[in-house]
Amino acid sequence: MMYLQSPAGRRRPDAAPRKRGWAMNPRVRDWRGLRVWVIGASTGIGAETARLLLARGARVALSARNAAVLEGVADGSAQALVMPLDVTARAEVAAVHERLLSAWQGIDLVLVVAGAYVEMRADQLDMAVVDRILDVNLRGVFHCLEAVLPTLLAQGQGGIGIVSSVAGFSGLPKALVYGPTKAALINLCESLYFDLQPQGIGVYLINPGFVETPATASNNFAMPGLISAGKAATEILSGIERGRFHIHFPRRFTNWLRFARLLPYRWYFSLIHKVTGL
Repeated sequence: MMYLQSPAGRRRPDAAPRKRGWAMNPRVRDWRGLRVWVIGASTGIGAETARLLLARGARVALSARNAAVLEGVADGSAQALVMPLDVTARAEVAAVHERLLSAWQGIDLVLVVAGAYVEMRADQLDMAVVDRILDVNLRGVFHCLEAVLPTLLAQGQGGIGIVSSVAGFSGLPKALVYGPTKAALINLCESLYFDLQPQGIGVYLINPGFVETPATASNNFAMPGLISAGKAATEILSGIERGRFHIHFPRRFTNWLRFARLLPYRWYFSLIHKVTGL
């Protein structure tokens, strides 16, 4: 459960009654003072989310491989902690987690944004690339879970958000390795919810559509509903504030893909081919 700061300075649970929409997670009404660890905070969605959290008064730990870039995102904020790590290095993730606990004595929210994207088709299968994408997009996430879940469970409150992608909804051209890793993360978040929600811990499945980031800059095909990383960050925090489990955006595009996955395969393959030209 997310905890808010009371006027007297003591932390209290957000016990606001559920409104229409039946939030699946505790809502966040005020980010001020909340302890948020953003893993993958150096560029794109992660960087913009970290900046927005700092602007809203949260205490933010920024992690990624490049310390200098993280310092730039933190921009000298007294509320920021720069803690470089490589998610593929299990020991590094565990060590930074311990340092963070020493500094904060707890964590209110963990956002795992780190991810890698490489276009690949069947005639381009490269196992070196496959292994790298699996290490970042899957094993890296499990390294983060291994570190933070005992803390969240011991607290009996807090939350974890994992950035997947609409590419995980169903198979897409050029997503031979990226898509399956994101599909696995969707399944992972669904499984986590069964285990963590009864313990008072929020789980947020975050599925962006096309977002202007370094990862999408090299795409040479039309990207419907393309939005800025800043807009994506706003959507993520808005979804968490509302207590949503599934945070996806832009909805005019993501809802179309959610519908497409329900079509018979003959129709689905024909539709995706027509839309993408691939």
